[in-house]
Amino acid sequence: MKLNDQKLLELGLAVIQVEADAIKALSAQINSNFVNACKLIFSCKGRVIVTGMGKSGHIAGKIAATLASTGTPAFFVHPGEASHGDLGMITQQDVVLALSNSGETEEILTILPLLKRIGVPLIAMTGNPSSTLGTMATTHINVSVSQEACPLGLAPTSSTTAALVMGDALAVSLLEARGFTRDDFALSHPGGSLGRRLLLRVSDIMHSGTDIPSVSEQVFISHALLEMSEKKLGMTAVVDSHDKVIGVFTDGDLRRTLAKNINLHDTSISEVMTQACTVISADILAAEAMQIMESKQINALLVVDNDRKAIGALNMHDLLRAGIV
Repeated sequence: MKLNDQKLLELGLAVIQVEADAIKALSAQINSNFVNACKLIFSCKGRVIVTGMGKSGHIAGKIAATLASTGTPAFFVHPGEASHGDLGMITQQDVVLALSNSGETEEILTILPLLKRIGVPLIAMTGNPSSTLGTMATTHINVSVSQEACPLGLAPTSSTTAALVMGDALAVSLLEARGFTRDDFALSHPGGSLGRRLLLRVSDIMHSGTDIPSVSEQVFISHALLEMSEKKLGMTAVVDSHDKVIGVFTDGDLRRTLAKNINLHDTSISEVMTQACTVISADILAAEAMQIMESKQINALLVVDNDRKAIGALNMHDLLRAGIV
């Protein structure tokens, strides 16, 4: 069969439309059964054991990961392995969430009597409320779809999408119910750029001690330039006799000074510094410091304590190295 560009576009759009319709139809299933499922999981003293076979198993694994990362301890158990020893992972304190579009998946039905014997609450997510799994469950969430996106009606497409979205609905509803915060989320995502943005604070990356560029308000511009060159942050703090920051002198200030033909060797830095300079505290997130730089259109910031004494400094390159940008 020869590939036809227009036909491929039409097929792709058709799949998206079918799956979008399937998701839209899920709204009717956010009902008392959904509420009961949320309550069972919320009151669970152990973990949520998510299980499913085949494509449903892949979706179950993703749902377990989403639950775990949003404040609900969960993990995936393969139903085929469960009857060969992995059932020992499940305790009376747990809740089982079982996915099966037909509700008749043999590997899941095999372990149902054992789950009932243990006394574990069972949440079923199927496309057939009248199925064995649906009727044996403590509560059932209907994720049936009118049609699969596969033109043959065979490959799980709309049905797996519907199950995935319903899993997200459970996870996010529970996140809100638990009062799960950005800080909580950060603790479970310490790796990668997401974790860095949510966890890394200015104090973790700022230059401190003798690495802070700083000059007295009485020095000449030429002296301030030497300090800037040595510390390599593109700016220097200007402090008074009590070491309090009263201004900043940056590369931009230098360009403006040179444009005015001001003598660098006999002009006090206090005459050309930026007085109303932006400063930050050490305990704010590095991501917030980046937002301040972007909004103020500056490339460096001084970090001060409650007495406005310089305790640190950082620039955009520090944020780049830290992976914030």
